[in-house]
Amino acid sequence: MKEIAQAINAVMDEVNWVAKNMTVWSWNSSYKWVADKDVKQAIRESMIKNWLSILPIWWKPKIQIDRWEEEAIDYTTKEKILKTKQSIFTDIETEYLLLHTSWESIKVYWYGQWVDTQDKWAGKATTYALKNTLLNMFLIPTW
Repeated sequence: MKEIAQAINAVMDEVNWVAKNMTVWSWNSSYKWVADKDVKQAIRESMIKNWLSILPIWWKPKIQIDRWEEEAIDYTTKEKILKTKQSIFTDIETEYLLLHTSWESIKVYWYGQWVDTQDKWAGKATTYALKNTLLNMFLIPTW
């Protein structure tokens, strides 16, 4: 495990931090967010340089779908109508294999959560899980 440990330390040394460059608006407030692309861009070059790769090898989603009806205004007729709304909450457990070219490897476990109203719940939950796996595995602050 010596070579993979040295490679992990090298990535930790080379990638000092990732900025919260994305602003998310929610009703009347906003907050800063670390984008998935920024994390991957910051870590990718160092992982390649230090002969590391990461593969998703297992995931288990738990999905809760809630549906309800809300009154809305039909903007064409100006009449009240009922619209069906939905919320899909996904909690996903993941397992990754961190590989080094020496054939040493480490299993890394993490989870992700996401709430979506459409069909992107799986992609968003798995993206969130991988992003946080990378940030936490290499102890990268996001300020």
